[in-house]
Amino acid sequence: MDLHQLRCFVAAAEDLHFGRAAQRLGMLPSALGRHIRLLEEDLGTRLLARTTRHVALTEDGAAFLDEARSLLARADELTARFRDRGRSRATTLRLGAIDSAAAGLVPLLLQDFQDRRPDVTVRLVEDKTIRLVPRLLSGRIDLALIRPPETPDKALEILFLFHESAVVAVPEDHALAGRDRLAVADLAGEPLIVPDRRSRPHSHDLTVKLFAEAGLQPDIAQIADEKQTIVNLVAAGLGVAIVPRWTSRLATRGVRYVRLEGAKATMDRLPLAAAWVRDARDAVRDDMVALLRSRLDRYADQA
Repeated sequence: MDLHQLRCFVAAAEDLHFGRAAQRLGMLPSALGRHIRLLEEDLGTRLLARTTRHVALTEDGAAFLDEARSLLARADELTARFRDRGRSRATTLRLGAIDSAAAGLVPLLLQDFQDRRPDVTVRLVEDKTIRLVPRLLSGRIDLALIRPPETPDKALEILFLFHESAVVAVPEDHALAGRDRLAVADLAGEPLIVPDRRSRPHSHDLTVKLFAEAGLQPDIAQIADEKQTIVNLVAAGLGVAIVPRWTSRLATRGVRYVRLEGAKATMDRLPLAAAWVRDARDAVRDDMVALLRSRLDRYADQA
């Protein structure tokens, strides 16, 4: 039995819905179910009675819920107390970031932060939102730049930053590569490379919904997980991709990035937010959050 398993059980017990609970924790429903099954195996009893349509607490599950909440509250209190003690001596901030933020916002932010706090070393962890949120909740990172979940965990504080704009990545020898800007209609019939929706819902839905609004059907030719892989597939001539503008900083030979027409006015599907654990005291993290707030207009202009 570990704390992450307890968090999974408490979320499922409170929501009585695996999909919503998984979304709140920033993970996949299958992973949530696996952690709960492991917890049940460790305890030797069923905690949740579940069918394809219904989730309910068993008698043991209802009795265990209060104990689990108490254990998590105690663990969070202990973590916060010792993190604060350690922070008074440490000079390291653990920052998590999704790939587009790591390519675009993070260099700007760290340059400014170094001027303000030259005594602090920032350790960067680059990953997807669904992996950064559990790290944040478990105390393995102090601050994360993520796509905000639709139903954030109540233990998290979420600060919306801005929406990233989008560009079209095309092979440099493609007929569209010579254009200054492109509309979605220009991509009709083009093979598209999109991220897997399970791991990158915002980026996946960006392409699908833009085509739907234009009354077009996207021709999805390839699904890939990582932005760098998507760009490499574009370079190989396997299709085009709509990506966050900061992706263009991933230097890849054979790819040209073309502005998406109306991007600034219509791109409300790539939100970027800062997230941290609510009520966890951390003066260094708070300094970085304050910097983000004070320079937000400048950072947003470059997104």
